[in-house]
Amino acid sequence: MAALPHYKSFIDGAWLESKEKVQLRSPYSGESLAEVHLASEAELERAIAASAHAAPGFRKVSRFMRSRVLSMMAQEIEAHREAFIKKMIDEAGKPYLMADVEVNRAVQTFTIAAEEAKRFGGEVIPIDVDASGRAYDPAISYWFSRGPILAITPFNFPLNLVAHKVAPAIAVGSPVLLKPAPQAPGCSYLLAEIFSKVIRTVADSREQISPACFQVMSCQNQVIAKAVTDPRLSILSFTGSGKVGWQLQAQAVGKKLALELGGNAAAIIHSDADLKRAAGRCAAGGFAYAGQSCISVQRILVQESVASAFTDLLLKEIASLKVGDPALRDTTVGPVIDANAAERVMSWIEEAKKDGAKILVGGTRTQNLITPTVLTDVKHSSKISCEEVFAPLVLVEKYKKFEDALESVNSSRFGLQAGVFTDDLKLAHLALETLEVGGLLVNEVPTYRADNMPYGGVKDSGLGREGVRYAMEEFSERRTLITWHG
Repeated sequence: MAALPHYKSFIDGAWLESKEKVQLRSPYSGESLAEVHLASEAELERAIAASAHAAPGFRKVSRFMRSRVLSMMAQEIEAHREAFIKKMIDEAGKPYLMADVEVNRAVQTFTIAAEEAKRFGGEVIPIDVDASGRAYDPAISYWFSRGPILAITPFNFPLNLVAHKVAPAIAVGSPVLLKPAPQAPGCSYLLAEIFSKVIRTVADSREQISPACFQVMSCQNQVIAKAVTDPRLSILSFTGSGKVGWQLQAQAVGKKLALELGGNAAAIIHSDADLKRAAGRCAAGGFAYAGQSCISVQRILVQESVASAFTDLLLKEIASLKVGDPALRDTTVGPVIDANAAERVMSWIEEAKKDGAKILVGGTRTQNLITPTVLTDVKHSSKISCEEVFAPLVLVEKYKKFEDALESVNSSRFGLQAGVFTDDLKLAHLALETLEVGGLLVNEVPTYRADNMPYGGVKDSGLGREGVRYAMEEFSERRTLITWHG
């Protein structure tokens, strides 16, 4: 048997071994994949000190150089496509085709960041808009890096959600210290190898970039808690559960926070919608990658006059989905991330059944594989209705008036994205004005995201926005220059 690879901490350009290690296992097969080194408090201190030391110099690195690094990293991600795909399949249970798409998106994220790095400068603001301003030149508002970033990422998009923190950070000249998800850290360590190679390649006599500008370390929660409270790290960018995110907010006193938290995404199917297309999109949006996305379709609200026809179409679409080995190219629904997740989902289904819910399809489990599940007559107080289920499970409920559906969506404490299927432009605008969400998609499921758009939620879905340029703004601060000319 071949020796397991070791994921060592990448701190200040060095790969460091740690005394404490944990074994990484596949959520599908259960086989051992790697030994993950867990950084100690001393190693964390070394990483924070290196970030703080690198920050002043990185802020002054030219846009040309930052853009060049990002562009070359995009090229290297493409060159390592199959390695990234394998890590996502093995560690996160992500089906092959979805892992392939994630590599495409990460390449795009770094490419967009390379472009934005060149044009992200500021704006000119005329201030002679009243009599007192006539003695001044137009103000110039500049963006400057806020400083070192602590980034914490989840397992479900182990490459592109890392890219959405690392690429904007490099673009604005902010060192980033990354703690990847313990379930799927491999893509982060490979990305660190790429960064290390690229900065050595681009270095010239005029400019060099410190290897401390991107560091990666796995560690226990009590260790990373020290970084959350450390004032040398100016920003906390976290993607994960609401429970953890709000706890971190309470601890990160004095930091700028960007929190991408949970969702409970709804799709509204109005009577004038293309029902076949809506059913197909809801099946894909609810069950691909076992529903493990914070914008996965969880609740489907259907106008009662078309509810029966839509549900029949939805069940036919679901029947065509292949469940099983994520390494196979025709698999749509792989495993949930671990046994704890599978047990939680099954307990929530049982709770809903006891409260009167009916299962139309699915509701069974084999190890970490849960069959695509559809329920009706679910009480709004049930966990599978009001919490984030993060599993291949959707609820179907009927509504009479469009306004009733909007009210139902807003009853959730989450507000990330929603979808509305209708050909009525007035209803689409009513939904935009009414729904308490960060993004609304018309004739599409809420599961769609473009990497250059502003992305984020309201209420318990978080604070701030991602999407390359918008994350760059979160990682920066404005300084305004006003000049008196007499």
